[in-house]
Amino acid sequence: MSVVPVEAVAGAVAATGEDTAAEAALAPKARLFPSLAAVYRAQLSRARVARIPLLFVATFQSVGIMILMRGVVDGGSEARAVVAGSSVLVVAFVALNLLAQYFGQLRASGGLDHYATLPVPPSSVVLGAAAAYASFTVPGTFVTAVVGSVLFGLPLTHLWILIAVIPLSGAALAGLGAALGLLAPRPELATLLGQLGMSAALLLGVLPADGMPVLLQYARDLLPSTYGVEAFAGTFDSSPDWAAVALDLGVCAGVGVISLAAATWAYRKASVR
Repeated sequence: MSVVPVEAVAGAVAATGEDTAAEAALAPKARLFPSLAAVYRAQLSRARVARIPLLFVATFQSVGIMILMRGVVDGGSEARAVVAGSSVLVVAFVALNLLAQYFGQLRASGGLDHYATLPVPPSSVVLGAAAAYASFTVPGTFVTAVVGSVLFGLPLTHLWILIAVIPLSGAALAGLGAALGLLAPRPELATLLGQLGMSAALLLGVLPADGMPVLLQYARDLLPSTYGVEAFAGTFDSSPDWAAVALDLGVCAGVGVISLAAATWAYRKASVR
C-alpha cells in the first residue's frame, strides 16, 4: 500500500498559501481548509490507480451478497435492509478497512514523521485522507443501490439521499478506520482490525435487524454506519418519514464528528512517538 510522497503534499500546501519567501522560510502553519484541500488532492491523485481495482472488488462483493440474499428475502422491510446495508458496505470496505490499513502502514513506515515536518494541522491530514478514500466509494455505492433496487423491486425515486448518506457514513467509518490504523502497534494488527470492522458492518448492517438476537441489536446501534443504513432504508417506503430519515442522518453526522476527532487525537498520539 503506497504512501503519498511528502514532496507531493508539500508542493500542494505551498501552492495554497505563502505570500513571501520569508514566510515560507519560517514555515507558518497553513490554514485548515487550504491544507486539507492540498492533502486531499495529493491523496486522490496518488491512490487513484491502486484503489480503483479494490473499488470493483467492494462493489462486486456487495452485489454478490444481495444476489445470495435474494434467495431468502422476498421483499418488504427485509429487502430494504439488505439493499441499504449492502450499499453502505461499499463505504465500509473502503473508508474503514482500507483506511485502517493505510494509516497502519503509514505509521510503520515512518510516514507520519514526514507529515509532521509539514506546516499542516493534524486534522488536515486525517480529514484529507478520509475524504479521498470516501470519494472512491461514490460510484460503487450508487451502482450497488441501483442493482439492488432492481433486484428486489424497490423504487429508485429517492436514491438521491445517497448524496447525504455517503459522506456522512464515510466520515464516521473513515474516522474509525483511521483511529484503528493509528492506534494499532503493528500494521498487521491494523489490517486485522479493519477486516473485523468491515465484517461487523457486513453482519450488523446487511442482515435484517428484526431477526437478530437482542445483544446483536444493541451492538448494531453502536456501529457508526447503522444510521446511514437506516436513513437510506427509510426512503424506500411509499411515503418516507423524512423526520426519521433526517434524525438518522443527524446521528450519523454527530458520530462522524466524534470519530474524526478521535482519529485526529490518535494521529497526534502516534506522531509524537
